[in-house]
Amino acid sequence: MEFSNKTVLVTGSTRGIGKAIAIKLAQHGANTVIVGKTVDPHPKLEGTIFTAAEEIAKAGPGNVLPLQGDIRYDESIEHIVKTTIDTFGGIDILINNASSINLNNSELLDQKRYDLMHDINVRGTFMMSKACIPHLKKASNPHILTLSPPINLDPTWFGKHLAYTMAKYGMSMVAMGLAEEFKQHRIASNALWPKTTIATAAVQNLLGGDFLIQRSRTPEIVADAAYEILKKPSFECTGNFFIDEDILAAAGVSNFDKYAVNKEMKLMMDLFL
Repeated sequence: MEFSNKTVLVTGSTRGIGKAIAIKLAQHGANTVIVGKTVDPHPKLEGTIFTAAEEIAKAGPGNVLPLQGDIRYDESIEHIVKTTIDTFGGIDILINNASSINLNNSELLDQKRYDLMHDINVRGTFMMSKACIPHLKKASNPHILTLSPPINLDPTWFGKHLAYTMAKYGMSMVAMGLAEEFKQHRIASNALWPKTTIATAAVQNLLGGDFLIQRSRTPEIVADAAYEILKKPSFECTGNFFIDEDILAAAGVSNFDKYAVNKEMKLMMDLFL
């Protein structure tokens, strides 16, 4: 129960990686606040914040608070943080998981979808972190963990999907900058990214359908890696760009077969690696 009496706020946690991280930390005693936009069933997206909360509540002894929220908007961020503090009295860990993806090239990408990615990925990550920092300063082992890739200035990544690369690298820059800015306060800020594609709604609906799902790993590998990072002392573990498989290998995991959706299929490496 490493996370007993700890409060973890997870954005974009209705499904996929965010929900898996919330479940993992709940199993180890954390109180979890799950933030998402989905309150009514959606034909193409699994679950709502309330069905996710039911799963998380069954996972561990901690309490779970589902909050409808949209981190594009300051009033929503303010409501999320205030309600978290009013309910649990503090924030120990922030997981910046909420993200938008669109792999269209520059000619095909319209302004609305460009703005959506940058408003959620970059601005949302920055403003959500900013709102939590005063409370993280009071925590005993405060962590910010952002789901974003290592920054690689190879032009290949920019030529393929410029706007999306900018948006994800923007998240990574926030993670890196916060680590430097707040190390004097012992607030850890790290980024985590999967080595392979992960079986999520984005992969299913936007990237490769069942073909890619069968060549992916489950969200639990990212959740297990997050757990290993977040239990480390915040003053010793900050400013890193972690890869899920590397973190687990360092923790003693040698067989990753249990994470494969289909063990018979060759895994697909993530598009940023």
